Amino acid sequence: MQWKRITAVAATVMLAAVACGSPSSNNNSGGGKVQEGTTQEKATDPTAKGPAAEIDGAKKGGTVTILSDVTPDTFDPTNIYYVDGNQIGKLFYRALTQYKLDEKTGKPVLVPDLAEDLGTKSADGLTWTFKLKQGIKYSDGSPVKAEDYAYSIKRSFAHELYDSGPTYQIQFFKDGEKYKGPYAAGGDNYSGVETPDQNTLVIHLAKKFDDLPFYAAFPLFTPIPKAKDTQKNYEQKPLATGPYMVQSYNAGTSLNLVKNPNWDPNTDPVRHQYVDGYNFKFSQDLIKAQRQVLASNGPDANALSYSNLDTSLLPEVKDQSQLVKGDGPCTITLPMDTRKIPLEVRKLVAAAYPYDAWRKVAGLNSNDSPPASTILPRAVPGFEKYELPGLNGTGKGAQDPAVAADVKAKLQALGKSGFELSQYYSIDDKISTQVFQLRKQVFEAAGFKYKGIGVAKAKIRTYTGDQNAPVNIGKTPAGWCSDWPSGTSWFPVLFKSDAIALGNSIGQLQDKTLDAEIDRVTALDPNAQLKEWGKIDKMILEKYLPAIPLYYSASDFPIGKNLGHVINDVTQGMPEFTSIYVKQP
Repeated sequence: MQWKRITAVAATVMLAAVACGSPSSNNNSGGGKVQEGTTQEKATDPTAKGPAAEIDGAKKGGTVTILSDVTPDTFDPTNIYYVDGNQIGKLFYRALTQYKLDEKTGKPVLVPDLAEDLGTKSADGLTWTFKLKQGIKYSDGSPVKAEDYAYSIKRSFAHELYDSGPTYQIQFFKDGEKYKGPYAAGGDNYSGVETPDQNTLVIHLAKKFDDLPFYAAFPLFTPIPKAKDTQKNYEQKPLATGPYMVQSYNAGTSLNLVKNPNWDPNTDPVRHQYVDGYNFKFSQDLIKAQRQVLASNGPDANALSYSNLDTSLLPEVKDQSQLVKGDGPCTITLPMDTRKIPLEVRKLVAAAYPYDAWRKVAGLNSNDSPPASTILPRAVPGFEKYELPGLNGTGKGAQDPAVAADVKAKLQALGKSGFELSQYYSIDDKISTQVFQLRKQVFEAAGFKYKGIGVAKAKIRTYTGDQNAPVNIGKTPAGWCSDWPSGTSWFPVLFKSDAIALGNSIGQLQDKTLDAEIDRVTALDPNAQLKEWGKIDKMILEKYLPAIPLYYSASDFPIGKNLGHVINDVTQGMPEFTSIYVKQP
């Protein structure tokens, strides 16, 4: 599987090496506390219908302004993979499926969007059939046809042109590694997708891919008529199926959206059309933009920033309802190579780890980087909160002399005194260097040897991404972010034996018993999996400890005082744009 890439929205010093919450308690204005994660009863709802339930107190009219320091790389639906492009795209693109956030818990539930259902799988698992909603129109008034869905899927195989988009279709769809897209010779003919009639889309697979309905929520599954495809220019004026459409787009600078008159709310179980439009302004100065939002003078009262609040501005927050907090889709860890570090030694590494001092050196705060005690982040269905002794992301570790002495004595008893820990670090990155120095000081006080290999920051991912690199801690991925909210996008990808060859392994685990247990749960219905993933999570840390959980990603972004129902979408760690309204239009 491909790694989920993230933007600066969720980025801290550690997230550069990461592959890849529920809404606030006050849903009308933001604010509230990050949810602790509650047990979810269902992951999917194939019966969900439009229209989406009205938001209490919502008003129509007004324009929302988004002031962003980061710049989405693309709005071409085939090429979108970063979380901000994905989330903004939901305003004007609809896909086969989508996520509906539970109003009480904020947990995501997969529902049909442009499809009538969540797909029907054949007995052998190699054919999926989706029934399509009828009467859907594009923003120009033309009808959406079944062949438009097939064409958009074919388009996603032109990966030389759309080189930033997700690639699961290349891996799982029939002839995915051979087919080169609709622009290549013979590109009209592709055996992996067919439309036997205007009501049906059929996808053929090369191997089982039971998460296909989740993948079908990506914007690459939005329909595109072949005659309107302008290839790399398509993002300038794409045909919309969502409640808004593109009025103007200046790459790197701005995106202006207005109402789509041909959007039918009765077919859409997720989105609303409360405001008249959205004005996105990119490449803004972060401090200046967030200060404007907090001050909320004039039109800035209708503005928000989707980057987490800069810590320097915390003293300027006078009204906590202007901060929207929630869970994010990532967990950051310190991986340990299980092939090189024995389990009992790994436990001592965890006991010695200076969590509190490390968080300070790394510049983390609990608002957007809450300490972790599990592998799954709180946002993923199947999460269950638990804490194993010494594994809750907090504590002094071997900075406490008593802990250092205890760890040293246990190393000696194991015959492992002076056991060498080794890592890469960036010699031209101040925080990376300081983290290395802190670890070296603390671990050596606890009886370990600690070796650092300094490399240029520009090359660090190359070195740490080598699963067979000559170090035993800190290989990438140093954590993970969900491509879709399911344990199947975590445990099979990260902890099965074949993850090493795929370059995804956290801890380089190789255990057939664990492989079989992960396969058992993966084969269950998505709703049945919810009761099992928490058990797998705990088993991995308790029996194998391939990594030390450090922190979860979380949202903590500022909003203007005149915006209502700005909530955090846990699937992206971003605002849920389609339900926002202006209190005083």
